[in-house]
Amino acid sequence: MTSERDDASGGPTTDGTSPRPDGAGDEEAQVIVVGAGPAGSAAAAHLARAGVDVLLLEKSGFPREKVCGDGLTPRGVRQLVRMGIDINAPGWMRNKGMRWVCEGRAVELDWPRLGSHPDFGLTRSRYDFDELLATHARAAGARLRTQVKVTAPLCDRAGNLTGVSAARGPGREPVRYRAPLVVAADGASARTALALGLERDTALPVATAARRYYRSEARTHDPYLELWADLRCPGTGLDLPGYGWVFPLGDGRINIGLGALPRRGRRTVDLRAALEHWLPRLPAHWGVGEETAESPLRSAPLPMGLNRRPQYRRGLLLVGDSAGMVSPWSGEGVAQAMEAGEVAAETIALALARPAGARREHALHQYPAEIRRRWGRYYRLGTLAGDLVLARYGYRPLLHPRVMASPPLLRALARLLTHAADEPARDGIDAVVHALLRAVPAPRR
Repeated sequence: MTSERDDASGGPTTDGTSPRPDGAGDEEAQVIVVGAGPAGSAAAAHLARAGVDVLLLEKSGFPREKVCGDGLTPRGVRQLVRMGIDINAPGWMRNKGMRWVCEGRAVELDWPRLGSHPDFGLTRSRYDFDELLATHARAAGARLRTQVKVTAPLCDRAGNLTGVSAARGPGREPVRYRAPLVVAADGASARTALALGLERDTALPVATAARRYYRSEARTHDPYLELWADLRCPGTGLDLPGYGWVFPLGDGRINIGLGALPRRGRRTVDLRAALEHWLPRLPAHWGVGEETAESPLRSAPLPMGLNRRPQYRRGLLLVGDSAGMVSPWSGEGVAQAMEAGEVAAETIALALARPAGARREHALHQYPAEIRRRWGRYYRLGTLAGDLVLARYGYRPLLHPRVMASPPLLRALARLLTHAADEPARDGIDAVVHALLRAVPAPRR
């Protein structure tokens, strides 16, 4: 377990006095990463492996709770492999695919066998997932500092970042961390981005998710991630503008949760009431009830659709939830966070090879350009689908009985929802998905 004294040097000095632990007082680095969630730890790990001196600052300690479905699609597994995480170690639960439930029908769909992605998914509780990634970043060479709450950016007279000020430890000791580049991975609050005037685009959605753990020996080793598309909002009887999930963790528990998109002109969905309305429909032999609950119901916002732009300005790069990188199609965000962390790290490493000035700035501006290339059209189409369908009727229309009865249509829908298609196209489904995305106008910024 990491603690406030991470990376402390240990024994006495030659003159018999106690040494000052590493991380006490002001520090300098080439890059500062604010936040040690999946996005920040991925960025720090890739930077350290590239030989960059990086400080990874985390406001809390480990392990810690995070609201999440705890499920990773093959896209997320791919990023873990690229980081060098041992996914065969204890604590990981593999899954074969998704089981979609709608209107009394259940269809199991295995993950596609793509050349660019694994053919399996994973689950693991965020309680120790984040710690595992942060520890991996530290092992790669990043200087991890926990119990450090960043309070404000530091800027020069031209308004460019030169570091951050922070409060360290239980005593909130004021410290300053200096670096010419800062990666903001501080989650949906996006405090660092807001301090530099990077406001959220209010036209883009912020969904809400809620989850609770239950003990269920009957379901904990299920090889499929289960998604329910026919849930209702109690009181109104309207379709839940989202879906419910049941994810097995393999340790005797399951993660049960709901995600809901906002709809203009409608009140926020009461996810607690919706969950209580849904649970009685689950099979009795699962044993899901108040007596088997292992956590309170916790909720969190899901900023979607690249809703904070630009992703680079004046020495600050935005990754993960701070940039609104949650998929508007599925609500998945961990895979995108880790992928953006890698893209940011690669961009920074190449930029630092150039002298400070216009040439370095030109290299750093390639980061938002690459984010647009990877996700711009896909997120734009997903936002449109959310406005027209998902926020109004949920996922029920997508899982029409004719779709549920057609394996090719289901496979095409699965690849679209999870953004899993080979490029260049491997088969006809890939070709259709790519053609659909090419028809979407590219975002300008």
